[in-house]
Amino acid sequence: MKSFLITNVIPFILQLVVRFIYITNKKVFYHPKINEDESHVVAFWHGELLMQSFNYQKLKPNNKVSAMISQHKDGETLARTVEYLGIHSLRGSSSRGAAKVLISAIKEIKCGNDIAITPDGPRGPRYSVADGIVAISKKTNAKILVFNCKPSKYWQFKSWDKFIVPKPFGTLEFFIQEPLDISGLEMEEAKKLIKEKMFLNAMK
Repeated sequence: MKSFLITNVIPFILQLVVRFIYITNKKVFYHPKINEDESHVVAFWHGELLMQSFNYQKLKPNNKVSAMISQHKDGETLARTVEYLGIHSLRGSSSRGAAKVLISAIKEIKCGNDIAITPDGPRGPRYSVADGIVAISKKTNAKILVFNCKPSKYWQFKSWDKFIVPKPFGTLEFFIQEPLDISGLEMEEAKKLIKEKMFLNAMK
């Protein structure tokens, strides 16, 4: 019964709540012009992930994106929830299933699809950038698209990522930066640049 709730009932309810929040907010999009035929690595902070499926679909309504989601139990609920919102999932993280999910991510990009990743997930520390996003970008030559979402009204959890839930009847500002090319940078240089770009429109 508990497993059924985690994998079916709770995700269905959660996606309805997310859709309600989105529908009742005014939306403002700040998006660059991109080549939709190119595959990208999509990056956003773990605490800002709730509304990013809508940010992606506005930019690339006809493309497939797969999110890298933890194999922990809470990851199952998240994976099922985002599937309702049009995002596929690759299960694994830096701590569990890292090699498998890295290979799967590279395959997805080489098939012409996009990959979404939270560089500070699944357990932080907040606003850190793990090696995975750099490795995927370099091995596939896919540029990085940095996503942010800033709600005018929101609740903020006391979790490690300070998770943000926008309130209904406000304004959602969606940001995507120009594609970031890190092909000529060393690992630490690339991580530093990604972090700087992700901070530009981040919720503090």
